[in-house]
Amino acid sequence: MEQITKNTYVEELLETKPHAVSYFLDKGIACLVCGEPFWGTIEELVLKKGYSQEQLEQFVEELNRLPEKIS
Repeated sequence: MEQITKNTYVEELLETKPHAVSYFLDKGIACLVCGEPFWGTIEELVLKKGYSQEQLEQFVEELNRLPEKIS
């Protein structure tokens, strides 16, 4: 996968890093698995949940450090 940005679609992120669901759950963003999945961009999701632009930037950095697959 290319570099993750705030404009990366959540669906695209989860196709290559499905364990990112756990990352979002740890941040209190549970709508990815609650039956109402969110298929917009990471930015739309994070800001919708009340996080700041600074937090969004941190999330993107951390998501880029996640491995693509967990053994």
